Amino acid sequence: MRPSARPRGDLSVDDALGAALADMVRRTGAAIGGAYLIEEPAALLRLVALCGLPLDFSAPWQRLALTAPVPVADAIEEDRLVWVGGQDEMARRYPRAAAVLPYPFALAAVPVRGVRRRWGGVVLMWPADHPDRATARERQHITASARRLARLLDDSPVPPTLFEEPRVVPVGSPGHPAQTALAAVDYLDRLPDGALALDLEGRITFMSGTAARLLGRDAQRLLGTRPWQSLPWLDDLRYEERYRMAVVSRTPVSFSARRPPDQWLTFQLHPDDSGISVRIIAEPEPSDPASGGTGPEPSDPASGGTGPEPSGPASGRAGPARAGRAEPAPAAPGRLYQLVHQAAALTETVTTADLVALIADQILPAFGAQGLVLSTVEAGRLRITGTHGYPADVVDRLDALPIDTGLTPAGQVLASGTPAFFGSAAELAHSYPRAPLISGKQAWAFLPLVVSGRAVGCCILSYDRPHTFTADERAVLTPLARLLAQALDRARLYDTQHHLVHQLQQALLPRALPALPGLEVAARYLPAAHGIEVGGDFYDLLRLDGTGVAAVIGDVEGHSMAAAALMGQVRTAIHAHATAGAAPDQVLARTNRLLSDLDSDLLVTCLYAHLDLARHEVVLAGAGHVPPLLRPAAGPARPLRLDPGPPLGVDTGARYPLTREALPPGAVLALYTDGLVERPRTDVQQATADLADHLTHADVHDLERLIDSLVHRAWPAGGHTDDLAVLLLRTAG
Repeated sequence: MRPSARPRGDLSVDDALGAALADMVRRTGAAIGGAYLIEEPAALLRLVALCGLPLDFSAPWQRLALTAPVPVADAIEEDRLVWVGGQDEMARRYPRAAAVLPYPFALAAVPVRGVRRRWGGVVLMWPADHPDRATARERQHITASARRLARLLDDSPVPPTLFEEPRVVPVGSPGHPAQTALAAVDYLDRLPDGALALDLEGRITFMSGTAARLLGRDAQRLLGTRPWQSLPWLDDLRYEERYRMAVVSRTPVSFSARRPPDQWLTFQLHPDDSGISVRIIAEPEPSDPASGGTGPEPSDPASGGTGPEPSGPASGRAGPARAGRAEPAPAAPGRLYQLVHQAAALTETVTTADLVALIADQILPAFGAQGLVLSTVEAGRLRITGTHGYPADVVDRLDALPIDTGLTPAGQVLASGTPAFFGSAAELAHSYPRAPLISGKQAWAFLPLVVSGRAVGCCILSYDRPHTFTADERAVLTPLARLLAQALDRARLYDTQHHLVHQLQQALLPRALPALPGLEVAARYLPAAHGIEVGGDFYDLLRLDGTGVAAVIGDVEGHSMAAAALMGQVRTAIHAHATAGAAPDQVLARTNRLLSDLDSDLLVTCLYAHLDLARHEVVLAGAGHVPPLLRPAAGPARPLRLDPGPPLGVDTGARYPLTREALPPGAVLALYTDGLVERPRTDVQQATADLADHLTHADVHDLERLIDSLVHRAWPAGGHTDDLAVLLLRTAG
């Protein structure tokens, strides 16, 4: 599914999905819920429905990689309910998510899997007072609700729509008997404390006359506004942080703030699923001016004021210190939370391609941009390493510009180290007349990427329409440029090292497999998704005589130069013994003795197969290696039952029993390393059985595509954590 603009009339399946999420929140007793759908082919998770939380809170979470280190991605990948009992557990298991949500709450993530496909997942959150463990009944309600949601999606004649923003659906709650409105207002106005009501978006929906007097502003001017936006003395990140904590954790919080010139007010926030009730208390004047004039702390029971505050993290005072401390400059909390989220995400990028994908998927939407050009400094020129939203001819024209170019502002921002913002084409054309004509974009942010005074590149965010860069956007994009510079510098170093490692790995593997009459072959080596060390997986195919062929696959323990060197020695030894005419068991036995002489601490698993194409049989010997799969021309595939000896290098006198199997015309023999079947929290025998079942029903006429399907079956989301090698052989027939 691909995202689309929101139509005027939403499809019924979208309405039903939102209603099902709200029902799931009610049934499970959660306070907050979010439904994610998988966006193909981008392998992204798109937040499509949200309840119990303001829309802007969800900005960092609206699009996630399917492999992101977050609970919902794990729930989908592992097909299980993921429970996070509290803030400490979140920080330990998901530090990136905890950095953006530093509040106490319990969370559950559950996959939504239909009959034939994975639809996505649901995230549920409970208030901070929820026990850190889910009961069996709660787990049953959660999984049952997810199954109902999956059936709803399975039965829909049209797929749900992936909107650019999630739809916000009300949770709903039982109604309460209405009271006389005027009597309630009179009652509140007679109290010495102010009463204020906020919705979950933070807007004022009601305020008493006392609250208006304490805040020093007419009620009509405040209704419908957010306090930290309409009252300058509340425009402080620390105060909005208290509101955010109340919304997410659903626990009471309080803080004190100074209304100019010297009136201190205490705000007590009491949240529930429909909004927040706020009590405003005026602190008494100091009784002894000589004591410093600060008055008692508002939460001190001895002061005769508010009494003790709630315990735990929510009770921290957000207000400034009483005397002589300057008020902080106003901040934009939503942007700052996005910066924290993006900074955490940048620490997880490994390659330059990862960085480009993260900018395109997360940073561009966060700032409403549509275009990206990421360039690196190489030999005095700006080489483009990644783009988004630009045609190829424009990229060609911008590539390899001199670092001091005057065609665009890139050279100037790199020289000064200061970002440049242009809100319209006319504004850019004033200093760079030719620049707007290159791409047809209408607004630009040029961000210099500088590390320790050294220019490493330039990042350009562009817009299809004129765009006004607000003060908070500039304030966030400036430090973001420094984070991008660090990430780009790391990624370039990784890419260089990975390229060298890849060249070494390819030098140790056969450049090409021999063409053999009567046998079709294909092979693949895939390094681990991350890491730059050389792996020890290897394969080989040797012509022995007119009808004899030797197929070898093996795995040296570890990822290091030592593993690579040992792999080269093992492969050479096997090649020498095999071409000298040794039987399969003797090939392994002699190679085993060689490893004992080398006194290596590394173990080697290996499988050696001698194929006799004239007799249509294969003789195998194994040294602690995973069994191969055999699929006859007609019939199911199955793992071959071997009697393997120990890994090479363990026992000098080890024996390696032989196994004979028929190899009829049209049969496929699949040799592979354990990276194909050893996955976290997965039984190897079950994974091998699943692989055999997939091979049974797969099309075996194109072996290269067959390898693709086997790898995808084993690692549907990619990101395999170990090297893997696959060698496929199909006899003619």
